Amino acid sequence: MADLPILYSFRRCPYAMRTRMALLVSGQRCTVREVLLRDKPEAMIEASPKATVPVLVLPEGGVIDQSLDIMRWALAKHDPEGWLGKGAEDTEALIAENDGPFKYHLDRYKYASRHDCDPIEHRDAGMMILASLDRRLAGRQNLFADERALADIALFPFVRQFAATDRQWFDGQAVPNLQAWLARHLESALFAAAMVRLNQWHPGDGDAMLPDYAGEAVAS
Repeated sequence: MADLPILYSFRRCPYAMRTRMALLVSGQRCTVREVLLRDKPEAMIEASPKATVPVLVLPEGGVIDQSLDIMRWALAKHDPEGWLGKGAEDTEALIAENDGPFKYHLDRYKYASRHDCDPIEHRDAGMMILASLDRRLAGRQNLFADERALADIALFPFVRQFAATDRQWFDGQAVPNLQAWLARHLESALFAAAMVRLNQWHPGDGDAMLPDYAGEAVAS
């Protein structure tokens, strides 16, 4: 499989999740090396000294080590659902808010002891951002239209992580549009394919591949 890109990934990392979903929907075949963040392989660190997933090593030797760049690289090759063409300007703003302020509060809500902070303060600040997404989702299935786009997939893994921190509390919040949006993405065939379990990769192991993804079932 030397002619295929190599993706270093970690199943539960939200950055890696959104990367895998974009690769799957684009139909881009690649070798996947599942890593543990406490036991990072030297080959990944040599490819990208930042030593965080995802990392995509291209057959010609190039390296893409930012999740959004990998998503756009894959979709530029093949974008069957037109993710890149939907709400480009708003997409940048939504992702910037997610990857900046929302991720800041998410980390301090989920890992409060690590940050020595009040988790409720950060939970409430994160929820204010999610409430704006709920308003945006009124009357439509996804952030721009009924069809999903780049922003939906870029944000979804982080909203998932926030909700899972205290699911009973999250389910009791007055954000019905966001809760329905989250449920649809959690139940999608794309997410199921992206979350297939792989064994930790070690040098000398055989190649693992992203599973085939044939698209979402269409109700008759």
